[in-house]
Amino acid sequence: MLTALAGLPVACEAQTVPSAPEGGQPIVIGTSYVIPSVILGDRRRLNIYLPEHYADPTRRFPVLYLLDGGLAEDFHHITGVAQINAAYGAGQEVIVVGVEGVDRRHDLTSPSSVAADRALAPTSGGAAAYRRFLVEEVRPFVAAHFRAGPRTALMGESLAGLFVAETLLKAPTTFDDYVIVSPSLWWDQGALADGATDDLRRGGFAGHRAFVAFDDPPPPAEARSRDLARQATFATALAGANNGLAVTIVRPGEGHGSIYHPAALQAFRRLFGVR
Repeated sequence: MLTALAGLPVACEAQTVPSAPEGGQPIVIGTSYVIPSVILGDRRRLNIYLPEHYADPTRRFPVLYLLDGGLAEDFHHITGVAQINAAYGAGQEVIVVGVEGVDRRHDLTSPSSVAADRALAPTSGGAAAYRRFLVEEVRPFVAAHFRAGPRTALMGESLAGLFVAETLLKAPTTFDDYVIVSPSLWWDQGALADGATDDLRRGGFAGHRAFVAFDDPPPPAEARSRDLARQATFATALAGANNGLAVTIVRPGEGHGSIYHPAALQAFRRLFGVR
């Protein structure tokens, strides 16, 4: 180590760049596939996690379709929760299909009548096509290549939570279960929440389940009050539907940026608990 003397500059010691030891093995938690989409007019990536006992040829597994399911998105997080939930027989083993995002503001939103929304997300409005992609292209791919059981779930947070909520309300038979975390109910001035009661009267909800986790909106007070009011409108519609939809609503006491982990763990315990 060199020491400064009488204010003279000190030369820095040469730094040794560490190298990884030889003989390491890759840690593999899933397999990535790129599939063509006629509906979307491009190619999309699916990241698929298979549970511990998938090698048993006699077994089939529930399938969770995860929006924002890229490796740089929520795939690692949610597959970790799936693994923990099933550890030691504490919950069901689940196949997780992570659908990697490309332009989420396009794919996860329906058209908005609000100019500020369109300025924030100029490419918005692609939800209907994206929903068809999931149902008509992704699900058949999974069914053809993996031992998928009969029950399916769709999961998403934020704008993806909005998409899941809209899928539940507008096309309830598309999936069996819906995991809606911190949905962006502000989109289109809260139109989805405002119309939820009418949507829930249309039928097709019996035997389906919805798990909803609301965040604790931050100040300023006006925006917080508006967000809480939209959450209340949506929650009231779900709770009062009486249409055969099983509803679980939780408030983990977390903000938008920290709610996903505790909400996901509760959702897995509720939907994929021991049977």
